[in-house]
Amino acid sequence: MTEHYTPEHAVYQPQTGVEKWLDERLPIIRFSKEHLMDFPTPKNLNYWWTFGAILVMCLGIQIVTGIILAMHYTPNVAMAFDSVEHIRRNVNGGRIIQAVHAVGASAFFAALYIHIFRGLFYGSYKAPREILWVLGVIIFILVMATAFMGYVLPWGQMSFWGATVITNIFSAIPVVGESLLQLLRGGFAVGNPTLNRFFSLHYLLPFVIAAVVALHIWALHVPGNNNPTGVEVKSSRDTLPFHPYYTMKDAFAMVVFLIPFAWFVFFAPDILGHPDNYIMANSQVTPAHIVPEWYLLPFYTILRAIDFNVLFINSQLGGVIAMGLSMLALLVVPWLDTAKVRSGVFRPMFKWFYALFVLNFIGLTYLGAQPAEGIYVTLAKVCTAYYFIYFFIILPVLSRIEVAKPLPTSISESVLGKANG
Repeated sequence: MTEHYTPEHAVYQPQTGVEKWLDERLPIIRFSKEHLMDFPTPKNLNYWWTFGAILVMCLGIQIVTGIILAMHYTPNVAMAFDSVEHIRRNVNGGRIIQAVHAVGASAFFAALYIHIFRGLFYGSYKAPREILWVLGVIIFILVMATAFMGYVLPWGQMSFWGATVITNIFSAIPVVGESLLQLLRGGFAVGNPTLNRFFSLHYLLPFVIAAVVALHIWALHVPGNNNPTGVEVKSSRDTLPFHPYYTMKDAFAMVVFLIPFAWFVFFAPDILGHPDNYIMANSQVTPAHIVPEWYLLPFYTILRAIDFNVLFINSQLGGVIAMGLSMLALLVVPWLDTAKVRSGVFRPMFKWFYALFVLNFIGLTYLGAQPAEGIYVTLAKVCTAYYFIYFFIILPVLSRIEVAKPLPTSISESVLGKANG
C-alpha cells in the first residue's frame, strides 16, 4: 500500500473578535486557510495543471451568463428563435452576454479536453486517485449532456435536426428504448415538450455539475495533487503552499486563456456555430449534413462508424453500444493501465502510443464534421478501432511489457536536477 506524506498545516489563529466569533460557529475562514490557502502542493506543477482552475472559471462564466439569458429566453417553438434574436438585438448588453455564453461552451470544452489529456499522460487516474478520476469523467458526461441540450435552445435548423438525430439513438436500446425516447421528447417527435424539457434540464444541470466539481476538489484534497514526475510527496521540501504560489500561477493562466476567449467574443462570436443554425427550425426541410457542435464530434464519429450488423446487434444499436463503451473506457482506465510508473515522461513506449491517440482523437473530431461517405467512412472505422485498441489492448499490454526509465527519488530531486542541468 502506498504511503502518503501528510504535512502539518499551520494552525489558524483568529485575528479579530469577529473572526473568533465566526470561527466558533462556522469555521469557514479556518477551512479556507487550512485546506485552500495553505494546502501543500507539489512544487513542480507545470502550466498543464492550471486548467483545473480555468475550468472552474469557465463554469462560473456559463452559470452567470446562463441565468441572465434565461431571464429573456422563451422556451416555446414559436418564439424561441425570435427570443434569441431579441436578446442579441434589443437587450442591453445582450449581444455580448449571448456571445460569451456561446463562445464559453467551446472554451469550456477546449480546457476540459486539455485537462483530460493531461491526466491521461501523467497518470493522474492511478491509485490513490481513482475516485477523483471517475468524478472527473462524470463531470465530462454531464457537461456534454448540458451542452447538447443548450445547443437545441436557439431552435435553429441544426438545433432541431441535431435533437432529432441524437435523441433517436435512444430508440435503439432494447425493450425500454421507445419509452425513453418518448419520455425525453415528451411525444413522438421533437417539438414544444422537448424544448421545455431541454430548457429545464439545461438550467438545472450546471448546478449539479457545480456540486460534483465540489466533490472532485474534495477528492483531490484527500491524496493531494499528482505531479509531472508521478512521485508522491515525501517531505515538506517537496511542497509549496497553494497561496500565493499557485493562486498567482492559475490567475496568470486564466488571463492568458481569456485573451483568445475575448477575441472570439468581440470579433468572431458566430464563427464556431453552424450557418444552418441561423435559420429558424423547419421540420419539413432537412439540412444536407446534420452535425453537432465540434466538441461532440469525436463521439458522434464513433456512433456513425458502426454501420454494420454484428450477429443479432443491428448497426443502430451497435453505434449506441460503441459510444457508450467509449465513455466506459474513460471511466475504467485506472484499472486498464496497471503500470507502476504514473507519469508518461518515464514511459518511452507509452509516449508514442499516447501521441498517436491524441492525433487519432483529433482525426475523430475532423471526421465527425464530414459526410458519411467514401474515404471518410473507412477513416472513421480506423480511428474508432484505434480508440478502443488504445484503452482495452495497448494500455493493459504496456503495463506488463514496458521498461520505464528510472524515477527521481523525490519531487525536490527532479526540480533541483532541472535547475542544475
